[in-house]
Amino acid sequence: MIYQNDISNLKSNIANRIGEKIIVKGSLGRSKLFEKEATIEKTYPNIFVVKYHENDRSVSYQYKDVLTRTVEVDAFDGNEYKSLMPPLIKKTRRPRNSGLQVAAEGADVTAPATPVIEKVEPKAEL
Repeated sequence: MIYQNDISNLKSNIANRIGEKIIVKGSLGRSKLFEKEATIEKTYPNIFVVKYHENDRSVSYQYKDVLTRTVEVDAFDGNEYKSLMPPLIKKTRRPRNSGLQVAAEGADVTAPATPVIEKVEPKAEL
């Protein structure tokens, strides 16, 4: 889930890097990926503008594109490129109880559990 402070932090982070080198990574569809070096030119309330080095073309991106990881932006910190977004943290869910009982300590867990089916004889009418 994206929170308002995530958007605010990203906006200020990008605004502080105007004029700095970045690498923009994204998808062009049909398994076509791109990775281009650019410079952050301007920031606005809903978008930011980057200028690609290879063809002097300016392109705008929405902050939500970065937050949803549709586009990845890596900024140059002097030594290496680092992502402006923190790494994804996958939350693991505990499996639901499917009605199976956990074996007691020391029990033989190698034998498969088989249900016990009892045959019930019909009662004779009086």
